[in-house]
Amino acid sequence: MESIRVTHGDFVVERGGKLRDTYRIGSKLGDGAFGSVRKITHRITGEARAVKTIHKKTLRSEEERQTFFNEVSVLRALDHPNVLKLYEFYQDEKNYYLITELCSGGELFDRIINNGSFSEAVAAEYMRQILSVLAYCHDRNIVHRDLKPENFLLDTPEADANLKVIDFGTAQFFTPGVTLTQKFGTPYYIAPEVLRKSYDEKCDIWSAGVNMYIFLCGYPPFGGNTDEQILRRVSSGRYSYPSPEWDNISFEAKDLISKMLTFEPQRRCTAREALNHPWMHNASRTPINPAAARNIFTNLQSFRAERALQKATFSFMASQLSTKQEQEEMLTLFKSLDTDNSGTLSRNELIEGFRILYGNQIEDIEGEAARIMGQVDIDKSGEIDYNEFIAATLNRTRLLCREKLEAAFRAFDLDGNGTISAEELKGVLGKHHSYKEEVWQQIINEVDLNGDGVIDFREFTEMMLKRT
Repeated sequence: MESIRVTHGDFVVERGGKLRDTYRIGSKLGDGAFGSVRKITHRITGEARAVKTIHKKTLRSEEERQTFFNEVSVLRALDHPNVLKLYEFYQDEKNYYLITELCSGGELFDRIINNGSFSEAVAAEYMRQILSVLAYCHDRNIVHRDLKPENFLLDTPEADANLKVIDFGTAQFFTPGVTLTQKFGTPYYIAPEVLRKSYDEKCDIWSAGVNMYIFLCGYPPFGGNTDEQILRRVSSGRYSYPSPEWDNISFEAKDLISKMLTFEPQRRCTAREALNHPWMHNASRTPINPAAARNIFTNLQSFRAERALQKATFSFMASQLSTKQEQEEMLTLFKSLDTDNSGTLSRNELIEGFRILYGNQIEDIEGEAARIMGQVDIDKSGEIDYNEFIAATLNRTRLLCREKLEAAFRAFDLDGNGTISAEELKGVLGKHHSYKEEVWQQIINEVDLNGDGVIDFREFTEMMLKRT
């Protein structure tokens, strides 16, 4: 049978019904140009999330409407621990509603204002997370085009909070080698080639360099009293390291900034090259906690999902029905294993994790890693994505409770008649992929115990609770 690829983005869809059916509406968190943001609570998991309400009347032009749908399509394609997670969206006559994870730590911009500047160690940790997102996006031919401290949220108010890159409204899928021409960005952070309307993804590296400069001294490299003055200085590409703020900043920090703020894009470093710069060793890496990690690795080793629908359901549950609290230990381990900061785990990184935890206790570590990759890499990308890692390592008992199984079943039972048909499977998993028509009935047949051509809840539950 043709194998199907399942990504977390398959489940980031427009939901029918009313928002209140799934969420309890809470307090307002803020207002923006296009609408407001409120805290909401998922009725099944009890997790607090955020809903961004966009008033349709404020999206006056086709370009503004396109920006909204563009953000949805880009966020759907991203599965990275430092990118704001989009769960789903709704619409009614007046509004669009984007459901995202809730970040309670505020904007990084406010932390800069409060601190004045950051130590090199703190700045390096923030830059590691930002550059990891850029490496991940650029590998997938996505350019952000508006990286600035206002577009970085902090997961929690804690000092070591995880950073989240937000606002992908100006992001775009690009074709390598094809020049971009639309002028997007914010004066302090925009790259000079964007002003010339001839640029590629390296414009993000320039913006990252501006952010790093600000992290270390508290002000931008290209200043001015008006946008015109700022843009004139950006166009020249000339900047300096004034005394006294820069007197005690290391040579390595200045060297990395110079490589990111290189005027000619073709000579500018890439995100991966910046991540490998010696200054990035200032960034802390949480060592693997053996006790916690062994529990997670045990779940990883015991993960079995032989049937296509079973794999898809685990992916849905991890993406939509697991809470940030449940994922906390897994996130820490994922980041520790991700030694190249790519936002994914390679087979070699998995092997290294096994070696650190078990030494020579496992006879064939390479074979075990290959077997796990075969089970866990649901989208067949050759690497383990963040959501795939969560799906394979979550506590099975909590995940496979009746309430969550019912919610997962409803996600596939589109017409709500109590059974899942081949057409409904295609409606959920076939929107962004093309497969032969017979594939969907074959998936049904794997699970359809009574041979009536559809899957009922009892058959669905037996499939999910079966160990092999």
